[in-house]
Amino acid sequence: MELPKIKVADFEGPFDLLLHLIKKNKMNIYNIEIYKITNQYLAYLDTMKEMDLEITSEFIVIAATLIEIKSKSLLPKAKVEEELEEDIEKRLVEKLILYKKIKASTEYFKSISLKIGTTYSKKPEIIPEAKDCKVNNEDIFKNITLVDLYNIYNKLLENYTKKHNKNNVIHKNISVDLYKIEDKYDYLLHRIKQRKIQDFNTIMESCECKLECVVTFLALLELIKQRLVKVYQTTSFGEIIIEGCDESGEDERNTI
Repeated sequence: MELPKIKVADFEGPFDLLLHLIKKNKMNIYNIEIYKITNQYLAYLDTMKEMDLEITSEFIVIAATLIEIKSKSLLPKAKVEEELEEDIEKRLVEKLILYKKIKASTEYFKSISLKIGTTYSKKPEIIPEAKDCKVNNEDIFKNITLVDLYNIYNKLLENYTKKHNKNNVIHKNISVDLYKIEDKYDYLLHRIKQRKIQDFNTIMESCECKLECVVTFLALLELIKQRLVKVYQTTSFGEIIIEGCDESGEDERNTI
């Protein structure tokens, strides 16, 4: 058997080592030749004599699983034992497939993170003038009158004044006591008592301004905290449903 050329310490974990062996032997992940993988896996473990015990134990657990599957495949077995062996191997393959997906996703996000903050710029380019084009400053102002210049200047001055004149800022006072959490708390409870199931969007749409929406939302959070209502969605990105709880406040659904 070919001796390993890399150490186990170079791998992130036992599943990383298994994936390497599967790729090296050109195997299908759904149809692994356990006997071949086991021998090579144990050969790699020989390089772990000076590794940390906590790290080593993870590799040994997988090694024990591989040896168990291999040994049972060499012995005559009853139907029940055969099903048990297939179950162990199936769980191992499922974990291996999941790890492969996670590793692929990690590599993708790692490549994305390298691009974050990266900017691309273009150096100034000197555009040569057309040989047959002669620019004449007099032609630019040919159809411009003094009145036009005066109007343009006044417009620029007006825009500048509006931008820098703080006296033109419109102040609007909003009463703090206009909307109270206590009032919205009672209001939502009253709606729940009238009809146990309420639509979150409908409640928000009934608010007259952003401040009322915020106060209503805070009141809803308080109701959830007191376990008087539960909030859930039947589908991803679906309608948010508000439903009253029973007196005990217990429910099988997960509340927000």
